Parts: sequence; structure tokens; C-alpha cells
Amino acid sequence: MSRRSLVSLVLIVAAAAGLLAASLAVGNRPLLGLDLKGGVEVVLVPVDDPDRPVAITEGDLDTAVNIIRDRIDGLGVAEPDVTRQGGRVVVQLPGISDQQRAIDVVGQTAELRFRPVCAELPVVSFDSESELPTTELPDPELDDRGLAPCPSGIDYVGLQPSTSAEDVLERFVVLPERDDNGEEIRRFLLGPSTLTGAGLSSADSSFRGEFVVDATFKGGDQGADKFDEIAVECYSGTPYCPPGVAGLGQLAVVVDGSVQSAPSVQSPNFDGQVVISGNFSEEEADDLALVLRYGALPIEFQDPTDPQSDSTSRAVSATIGGDSLRAGIIAGLVGLALVFLYMVGMYRLLGLVAMLSLGVSATLLWVIVAWLGETQDLALTLAGVTGLIVAIGVSLDSNVVYFEHLKEDVATGRMLRSSLEQSFSAAFRTIFRANFASLIAAVILYWLSAGSVRGFALMLGLASVLDLVATYFFLRPCAQLMARSPSLMAHPHRLGLPTREEAMSAGVEPS
Repeated sequence: MSRRSLVSLVLIVAAAAGLLAASLAVGNRPLLGLDLKGGVEVVLVPVDDPDRPVAITEGDLDTAVNIIRDRIDGLGVAEPDVTRQGGRVVVQLPGISDQQRAIDVVGQTAELRFRPVCAELPVVSFDSESELPTTELPDPELDDRGLAPCPSGIDYVGLQPSTSAEDVLERFVVLPERDDNGEEIRRFLLGPSTLTGAGLSSADSSFRGEFVVDATFKGGDQGADKFDEIAVECYSGTPYCPPGVAGLGQLAVVVDGSVQSAPSVQSPNFDGQVVISGNFSEEEADDLALVLRYGALPIEFQDPTDPQSDSTSRAVSATIGGDSLRAGIIAGLVGLALVFLYMVGMYRLLGLVAMLSLGVSATLLWVIVAWLGETQDLALTLAGVTGLIVAIGVSLDSNVVYFEHLKEDVATGRMLRSSLEQSFSAAFRTIFRANFASLIAAVILYWLSAGSVRGFALMLGLASVLDLVATYFFLRPCAQLMARSPSLMAHPHRLGLPTREEAMSAGVEPS
């Protein structure tokens, strides 16, 4: 046995043991996915809006999937599975602590608009539909900036909140402001504006005496310059944005048809930096910044918490996930026990070495998966476990290829000591090609797929690489170490191999 082989054997065993101990010491554990840990599954169905000018396309749904995935990543949910199934979007969120918050962020359209405030209206309730006033808003006279003077000479008390179909950028609208319980507390008559969340480049929450959202606009006509156009009108108190109670015009921040805040504009120039306030809690500010940061959904989805909605949400309990995990562990242990008995029965000490090699690669794989779970939010799902099981078969196949090469060499009369080295060189070429083929398949599958299928591909790819490492740096030096043992050379049966005499009696000519 060469000095280099002995060093590689010691190093890989020490590396596997050291990395495992370090991983356990820092508390790294694999994160479990929805099917193993529990969580929530949300099925989002688009709103059937007959007033929508253009039909919903596959591109709209694909864009929604990407935005939802970005939002969930911002929440820190481990390995969300967001897929499009026909005309629906299916979202699986494993192991989340606040399911309602995740559902709210996932389905919120988050269409942001900035509208000048024409007037603050009283909240008036009526006992019957016959008592509802019939005051209608006039059509605006838009200028080349997309703004219009506020209407005058109409009965503001008689204005009712605008419907979603009436909430159009180029029209006057009446929109409510609501409290934390969803109750309407104020109404605003708002002017038209073409400034939307598409003009934002970023949004983050911060605390400035209260929790707010710091929004940064893009430069140019669709961002910072457009905002300053409206700010000048409100700061000056023009008919486009008349003075409010504080003597300054107000600019309403509207998200999904509801006024988040309507602050007074205290400067004619903001240089693209805007603070959105609205008596937010820390969580509300974080969520608003999150949905604004990744943009509005191109389509509106039905509310999954509404019993009358086609959209649904389903909680997967940790008990069900735990049962799946427990069943998988039991099945894996039974399978490994049977494989162990088969390998040791067929190859004796060589079979034991094969199982030790599998243990080394499995230890390294556990360390990597645990590290990825802690640092990259990689969750282990049943699909990933399937990839590991397939990889175990590939790993054992690598050992069997070597052992069968060794048997053939010994059966032809070659000395066992030389066969252990020469057979490995021939077998490793086959092992490398088989694992490389698995790695290519895993890379392509990971690249072209999404969700849990990616988990399968990742586990298969990692295990294929680690199998090559364990085979070359553990199995090979172990075989060379056996070749140094006179006892094993005198008794090949202990390695599951025929003796020279048995090979010759079987009619095989010595080489």
C-alpha cells in the first residue's frame, strides 16, 4: 500500500468525522419540506373579471409565479414550491410559523398607485339601497401629464366608494382607508395619476418614530420625475391637488384599491426618495415593503380564505409530515439492513468495506444538506429522499462493478494482490462514466424543472459526486490495505473470491 493511499484514507475518514462533529456542534440540521414537516398549500385561482380588457395569458400566470416565488423567498420560507397547473397557481410553503401572513403576502396583488387627494369624505351608511345617493363622478379633463383638476360643485356626501371596475388610473375614484380590522375609517376623493409602483426601484421598511416604508423611485419620466410633478402640485395647493386640513395638498398611497396613507406633501422635490407611512406595525411595514419590492401581480387572484372562493388553502399538519418522515426512515433502515446482509453475504469483508464506503459518502452528504438547509434554506422533501435512495443504489453498483472485475481477474488465475490494484483501475473508468451520466441527468433535470423535482435532481447530483470521492479515496486504499494482509491473501473466501485452485479446477487457464 502506497503512502499516498494511506494518507487519502486517513484524510477522508478524518474529514467526514470532523465535518460531522462540527455540523452537530453548531446545530446544523437538514430543513424538512412540506411533505415531511407540514406547512400550508395554497391554490390561487384568478378572479373572473368580465371587465378585463385582455384575457389572462400563460405569460401572465408565469409572471405571477415568479413574483410570488420572490415574495416567499423574501419571507424566508425554505424551498417553496410554486408551480402553474393549468389556469391556477399552486403554492406549497413548508414549515412556516405564521401561515396567515404567508397567505396574505402570496395572494396580495400589491398594485401601488399614487393619487392626489381632492377631498376627504365622511363615511356615511344607509339603511337601504333606496336611500343610496346617485351622485356620479365627472369624466376628468386630463392634461399631457395624466393629471386633471379636481371636480367642483358636486355633492361629496353623495359619493360612494368606487368598485374595482371603476378603479381606473385615468378616472376620479372614491377609495376607503381601513383600520387593522378591515373597518372603513375614512374615504377620499382621489384624482387621476399615471404614477404606479412600476416606477419603484426598491422598497424597505424602517423605524422612524413609527414603522414606515422607504421607497426609492427609478429616475426618469416614469419614476422620480413623475412623482415630483405631482409633489409640486400638492405642495403649491393647485386645483390638481387642493390644500387639505394642514394647508398643504395630500398625496394618497393606494395599494390594491385601499388607501394606506394620505400624507401632506411638505416639499416640491423628493429626488426619488419617498417615505410611506400609515400607522403600520413592524410586520405590516415589512410585508408592504416586500410586495412593493418585487412588483405587483399582473392578475388578481380570489381570496383563498373566503369560503365562497375557488381559491383554497390547506394546512398540512406536522403530524402527517412526521408520519411520512417516520415511515421513510423505517423503510430506509429496512432497505439498508437487507442490502447489508446481501453485500456481506456475497462479498464478505469486501461487502463490509462497501457499506463503510457508503457510510462515508452518506456522512458527507448529510453535512452538505444540513449546511445548505441552514445557509440557503434548502428543504429536504420526499422527492429529495427519493433522489438519495436512487443514489444509494448507484453507489452500491459502483462497488459491485469493482468486486465483479476483481472476481473475473482472480478466476483467470491472476494473483489476488495484483488483481486488487489492476481491477480497480479498469472498474473505476466504468464507475466514473456511470456517475457522470447520472450527474448530467441531474444537472439537466435541475435546470429544466422547479420545486420538489429540483430537490430530487440536487440530491442525485450531490450523491453521484460524493460516490466518486468515496470510491477513489476510501474504497481503493481499503482494498490495497487488504492486499497487504497475508491472512486474506491465503484465504480469498474471506473476501468473497475464489481460490487459485478453484479457478483452475473450474477449467480457467492461469494468465
